[in-house]
Amino acid sequence: MLDNTIRFLIVDDIAENIMALEALLRRDGLVVDRARSATEALELMLMHDYALAFLDVQMPGTDGYELAELMRSTERTRGVPIIFVTAAEMDEARRFRGYEAGAVDYIFKPIDPVILKSKAEVFFRIGRQAKELERQRDEMQEIARHRDRVMAQLKAHNDNSPLAFVTLDRDLCVRRWSKGAERMFGRGAGDLLGMTASASGWLDAAGAEELAGWLKAGIDAAPRFSAEMVLDHAAVGPISCEIYGSVLSDAGGQKSLSLQILDITERKQAEEVRSLLIGELNHRIKNTLANVQAIARQSLRQSESLADFEKSFGGRLQALARAHSILSDATWASAPLDQLIDDQISSGTLDGDRLRRNGPPVELAPDTMLRLALTLHELGTNAAKYGALSTPQGMIDLDWTLVGGLLTLVWRETGGPPVTAPARDGFGMTLIGAAGGGEANAVTAEWNPAGVIWTIRLSDGVTALKSKATLLPCSGAAPVLRPATLAGARVLLVEDEPLVALDLRLELEDAGAIVVALSRTVAEAIQAANSHQIDLALLDGNLKGEPVDEVAALLSERQVPFCFVSGYGREHLPAGFDTAPLIEKPFRPDALRSILTGLLSRELTVAAQ
Repeated sequence: MLDNTIRFLIVDDIAENIMALEALLRRDGLVVDRARSATEALELMLMHDYALAFLDVQMPGTDGYELAELMRSTERTRGVPIIFVTAAEMDEARRFRGYEAGAVDYIFKPIDPVILKSKAEVFFRIGRQAKELERQRDEMQEIARHRDRVMAQLKAHNDNSPLAFVTLDRDLCVRRWSKGAERMFGRGAGDLLGMTASASGWLDAAGAEELAGWLKAGIDAAPRFSAEMVLDHAAVGPISCEIYGSVLSDAGGQKSLSLQILDITERKQAEEVRSLLIGELNHRIKNTLANVQAIARQSLRQSESLADFEKSFGGRLQALARAHSILSDATWASAPLDQLIDDQISSGTLDGDRLRRNGPPVELAPDTMLRLALTLHELGTNAAKYGALSTPQGMIDLDWTLVGGLLTLVWRETGGPPVTAPARDGFGMTLIGAAGGGEANAVTAEWNPAGVIWTIRLSDGVTALKSKATLLPCSGAAPVLRPATLAGARVLLVEDEPLVALDLRLELEDAGAIVVALSRTVAEAIQAANSHQIDLALLDGNLKGEPVDEVAALLSERQVPFCFVSGYGREHLPAGFDTAPLIEKPFRPDALRSILTGLLSRELTVAAQ
């Protein structure tokens, strides 16, 4: 902080003279230092800055003149004003020597107080002004340093900013073109400075007209303007930009336009994609709802009872839901046909031990996948009711070929009861025929007495799957005999949704199972597993946000067969339990019973071995 104190120095070898001068000079804001010799005076002047020095001419050793000459020879003390104090008569030679040594005036003894104070006041004020000038100088230097720092920061921000900063004059000539503008538009500042934005091809006529309107609106009309414009990139061409503008005016009243520009090309593309995806999502949802509505109506129309409707409608809805899960895992891109067939087996619609399949790896587009899922469900359901899967020795051969983009899939049943053509085409036949997407003769049936043969030809939505793996026919070994019911099985049910738990419990009890415990948390499930004799467990994939890995590990350690009942896909279930079946919500009652019975049968077979 700048010291505002004004200092005078009195140099005299007689203390009384110093005290007399000091008493006459005393005032607020003034500090008077004393020196009894030239040596003391020089030491003080090295420590302090003085606005005025009073030097006694007659001093032993180094006199006042000699001290003045020493002061003038040193940079620090050269500018200190000097007034000589003397009692001797002055001739012209002595007076000239004093002025030559640097004196600004003389005071003669006896000292006139008025003259002394008058002369001292002049130098006091000069000292004050000097202090003020020093303060102002320091402030200006600090302001300049701050300005330089801010300008450096602004330049760094402008150069590194993702925004482009452009300044145009009233004629829309480019006066400033930042590094960000060079990157954004692929144009160097040297190619544009001094050229009108339109003449350079950077700004089109419509954009020039809008920016000119901003300049005409004036500074007070709108402090900030914004618009979306198409500006030209030297290499890419037109790009979408968001522009923010401010009208500035200099001291002469000349207007300029300061622009901040953001490239929104990616945002525009994202908005277009989002709009497309929303439209596609709406289309798929409405189509799905329409399909569900059609399945519900037609299933109800051709069902003889409410139980018959529940079974047929639930099965078809489950087939559709599982196909959606497969497509969701593939982010609604193409999914393998083999995965669809495996899903039909895991759901219980097809028996993997009684299915022989052979064909090249292919993948199906979403629409084709959904139609074929319903078709395979109907074929499997019909085979279980009336065809090959209704007898123990029946088999199904599923073969397909892909030639020139045409997938030919043949479903052949053997070993079942004698086959006759149906008297009328029901809704199931309609779903099977829908696999071809409405094309004529895409789906045909041969009603041979030895077994029906369905041929499905798909020309759209089928591509070869790039994989070196080959599909091998399934073993035709005799299936393991499974118990017909769950009667007497002691079941642990782990489920945190009350309505789902109630539904599962009633289904299990209807099948003759005994639900020994219903657990809604991991702690309850572990306690139940440790407290009860359990033959089978149904395990939800997640209990109120808590993973069930610990429960699955405990059941596996106790060798208790269990399955997952979850709305999650396999990838979100506890790792290391891939052999545990997955029943996806919403579940189909007959599929639930089939999987649980198969799970018990598998455990009994292992135990017998």
